[in-house]
Amino acid sequence: MSDLTVCLTFDVDGISSWIGTARSNNPSLLSRGEFTVVGTPRVLAFLERKDIRATFFVPGHTACAFPDLVKAIRDGGHEIGHHGWVHENPADFDLAGETDILEKGFEALDRAAGVRPIGYRSPAWDLSRDTLHLLKRFGFLYDSSCMAADFEPYYPRTGDSWGPDRPYRFGPLIDLVQMPVNWAMDDFIAFESVMGMIPGYVPPRQVEEMWRDDFDFAVDECPGGVFIPTMHPDCIGRASRLRMLDRLVDHMRDSGRVVFDTMGNHARRWKERNPIDDWAAANPMRTGVNAITDIGAPR
Repeated sequence: MSDLTVCLTFDVDGISSWIGTARSNNPSLLSRGEFTVVGTPRVLAFLERKDIRATFFVPGHTACAFPDLVKAIRDGGHEIGHHGWVHENPADFDLAGETDILEKGFEALDRAAGVRPIGYRSPAWDLSRDTLHLLKRFGFLYDSSCMAADFEPYYPRTGDSWGPDRPYRFGPLIDLVQMPVNWAMDDFIAFESVMGMIPGYVPPRQVEEMWRDDFDFAVDECPGGVFIPTMHPDCIGRASRLRMLDRLVDHMRDSGRVVFDTMGNHARRWKERNPIDDWAAANPMRTGVNAITDIGAPR
């Protein structure tokens, strides 16, 4: 039986999420993001102690503010992924604007640590109709922003069309590995509070129980799959949450059926085992090949 791959992922949003997503001018809110200066070194020390290589998604804005953090991530042997410029929603921009965001993020990561990411995670997991095409154009291997699976990578589609008065129409697959995410596996939603929109502050042991059950299911039912929690150093790096992660990693290792690896390494292996044409033939529901599309058409 093939081992499950665990990809521990960390979004080093820092101050950028409070500027780009929350659009705040409140110094106190921004200071919550600045806790990444404390949380990221704690996470790096934890990973070193556990001998785990993880994937960190870093906005360009964070790389400019805290280049030494990005260097420390690189020097720890971890993968660095692209996470926008200032944690903005790509759907708020036209094609030229979204292209500029990607280019600014690349430049910042290169200047801070000399890295060129092969993986992308959209801020807040928002995409525009152009995003996947842009990622392909910029040479990314994988994206980690969509939720059409839980423990299996897949090839996403582009060009889908929909509306309340007509059947869903499937667009073509794009040759870009999708490493799936899940809001229930995001620490920020559970542990933080944002002006009533996100209630947060769930006791860590409740989250631990949920994540443990998800992991146990993945190990038993999805051999060869991938388990991807999404964490933030300014969130998971606080005391009780980091202790939770410590217990979870020990539980995963105690199963004797997992390997820990970066997203890029797993995506590369998966793509080699699953050429897009072969995968499409084996997954007809993902391509819409048998979908009914003529309901409501003129007769």
